[in-house]
Amino acid sequence: MADIIFAGFGGQGILTAGKILIDVAAQHGKNICWTSSYGAAMRGGTASCSIIISDEEIGSPYPEKLDILLAMNEPSYHKFIGDVKEGGYAIVNGSLMGGDVEYPADVNVYSVDATDIANSLGNGRAANLVMLGAMMKATGLMDVDTFGTSLNDYFEKKGRNTPANLECYKLGIEKAVKK
Repeated sequence: MADIIFAGFGGQGILTAGKILIDVAAQHGKNICWTSSYGAAMRGGTASCSIIISDEEIGSPYPEKLDILLAMNEPSYHKFIGDVKEGGYAIVNGSLMGGDVEYPADVNVYSVDATDIANSLGNGRAANLVMLGAMMKATGLMDVDTFGTSLNDYFEKKGRNTPANLECYKLGIEKAVKK
């Protein structure tokens, strides 16, 4: 079982990234739970979603401790890092983290410059896909190639698939570094 929180500012694709993850997990026979929280402002307010992925029945949608934190910005990192269990994972968007951030020794922290990578490909709204790639690499939650194929399928169903989406995801895998 994996207890996960994605967090960031509204407009960074937090809820979309969560929906992609639960869609892919469900396609692969996992039990899923997804709850969201977002501020009154659609863009710029705080947004987060809690995701549980399990092979077994899920008892509660509210985990006590997190296995994985995906933080799209520094305020979200600070808000949730204390909830990550020892040996858990934090995936951070290095583009929006200050240089003086201290990372806990008992958490596996991976950083990727997601915003910079997505912008460099002319796909600024896909920083969340870069982060998903980094998360798959860091955690092994799902096979990176299988997830990439399913990511393409997700966008094809929506009629919004572009080669840049998969490229952002793959660069997340390639460029994520352990802190």
